[in-house]
Amino acid sequence: MSGNNNYYGDNVNMYGGQGNQGIVRNEGGAGAGQQDPALVAALAELTRLVAELRAEVSAPDAQLLDESLPALGPDAAVPALERHRALRAVAGIAAAVGAVGQPVAEAVRAITALISG
Repeated sequence: MSGNNNYYGDNVNMYGGQGNQGIVRNEGGAGAGQQDPALVAALAELTRLVAELRAEVSAPDAQLLDESLPALGPDAAVPALERHRALRAVAGIAAAVGAVGQPVAEAVRAITALISG
């Protein structure tokens, strides 16, 4: 960047034309920004279970769990594929540690079912 021009968010320039509406966002409508309460609760439970599991795994697995958690927050603005990858990473670690990871694996299965509807 050069100079003191800092741009944050949308920047729209329109020159001429008729009937310009600019950016139309349908935010704030019915249900906008609201997540399924069951999904929110399931993600919160998964976060709690992952925190418990973290103490039982190796350092590299703990790091992978830490890296996956931001994509699993109920308000995380991440693409669906990124959330899917995070769920798969957590499920893989849970499966690898056996019975200790079973509650986490079950929570991931429940979330996957909620997401895929």
